[in-house]
Amino acid sequence: MNTNSIEAISLSKQYPGFALEDVSFTLPQGCIMGFIGQNGAGKTTTIKRLLGLVQGGGEVHLLGEKEGYGLRKVKEEVGVFLEGSFFNEVIRVQDIDSILSRITPRWDKGYYSFLLDRFQIPRKKYLRELSKGMGTKLRLATILARHPKLLILDEPMSGLDPVARSQVMDLFLEFIQDGEHSVFLSTHITTDLEQAADYITFIHEGKLVFSQEKDRVLEEYGLAQGTEEALKSLGPDVLIAMKKGWYHAKGLVNNRQEAARREPSLLVEPARLEDIMVMMAKEEESWLG
Repeated sequence: MNTNSIEAISLSKQYPGFALEDVSFTLPQGCIMGFIGQNGAGKTTTIKRLLGLVQGGGEVHLLGEKEGYGLRKVKEEVGVFLEGSFFNEVIRVQDIDSILSRITPRWDKGYYSFLLDRFQIPRKKYLRELSKGMGTKLRLATILARHPKLLILDEPMSGLDPVARSQVMDLFLEFIQDGEHSVFLSTHITTDLEQAADYITFIHEGKLVFSQEKDRVLEEYGLAQGTEEALKSLGPDVLIAMKKGWYHAKGLVNNRQEAARREPSLLVEPARLEDIMVMMAKEEESWLG
């Protein structure tokens, strides 16, 4: 029977000047969830709350276990990518294999070697000699060689060129194919998520905007262009954000069909994930159309 890989229930965390408030989402097994929001929206705080690295309100269930990352059996099943160095930079790529094979029970030497070849990572190079992108791919290789069931990744695509990102996304798609593995991926590169994600969770200023199937988001959300009066006539249940311009205004709507029905004078087009993020972030700014 399938279970959910992640259940986040009303997560909250208070900091001076910032609050994560009532963030809830569910990641089913066998799926990729893209986690999006601008810098400072609370993505890293949410991830740290999932991993028990910060305490706060709400509940976290990982792989069916409440506050599961504190349990050894769950920790062994979760692969984590957070910002920061993970090895001393004076060792070589090939040394990682001998180190982790001694201290990581599920380490797969053969798969690690396969990933080094797939990512074209030179074994004899020292870590300090690797580019940022190469270092990122190496970190992912060390995570995947442990054969986790769930990946929780905070901006792993940073520093990767388009070819490398495509390689990594292909690997994630292979990772979930058996229906038992899942990926929770925080990234600013929304085009990757449009290609591969099953679900999108979007937070803005510490609050959940939506957590939905990606195809539903791309089908329903739209950009409406017209007069300010016409946009406002849509009502707050449809109009999510608006940018005023000199001659007309642009609005983000959560139901393209309903927006077109309510106000035929508006030009309503599909919205991409990046459009949604930009409109939410710049709602109060003037838009020069």
